[in-house]
Amino acid sequence: MSSSDPLATPVAILAGGLATRMRPLTDGQPKALIEIAGRPFVEHQLELLRKNGLSRVVLLVGYRAEAIEARLGDGKTLGLEIRYSKDGERLLGTAGALRRAAPLLGERFFVLYGDSYLDVDYRGILDAALASRAPALMTVYRNGGRHETSNVLFEDGRLLAYDKRAPRAEMRHVDFGLGVLHHSLLARVPAGEPSDLADLYAALAAEGLLAGYEVPRRFYEIGSPAGLAETRALLERR
Repeated sequence: MSSSDPLATPVAILAGGLATRMRPLTDGQPKALIEIAGRPFVEHQLELLRKNGLSRVVLLVGYRAEAIEARLGDGKTLGLEIRYSKDGERLLGTAGALRRAAPLLGERFFVLYGDSYLDVDYRGILDAALASRAPALMTVYRNGGRHETSNVLFEDGRLLAYDKRAPRAEMRHVDFGLGVLHHSLLARVPAGEPSDLADLYAALAAEGLLAGYEVPRRFYEIGSPAGLAETRALLERR
């Protein structure tokens, strides 16, 4: 397979957090297993990836990791190959979890938040990442503050700045929740220490190393009660 074929590209799914905003639904289970339309959310997410030609998944798990693995196993029943990277007793955060999973991820990989349902052109996104020659690409959506606080300055096809912690008034786009990273970037993340992917993205944007890809449709997520309600309505219709 060519390196631009999504079938050859792993998807790292960040599913290790405590999901405190979703309590009490997550008091005894990870967010990935919240039931929607008779199935855990993660199965809807994985089915969407499979429909887009993606077959290799690495689940980065922490809180209640054993429950996710017990449900999904090796992924064969879903038509996928699933492997797991576990934080251990100390949660490592999104970038820390990626650093720990590095041996499973290969040269280049998608990274997707575990609470996101993103029906987009994965092949086109990967092709854009390769064509950009940048070590990282972030998908963005012209949000205008509607669904989340806009945190990306994206103009004329260029990602000029990203700041999740202190977004600027002129920012009109938002991080869509799907990226493509080159494995070399993980060396920037302290091994075994908690670290946030948002900080890595911000540093790359400041250095001109983060490409942008604008998607035309909104994202869905289950990271908040309102988001869960919208995603549930979407998936129940389908």
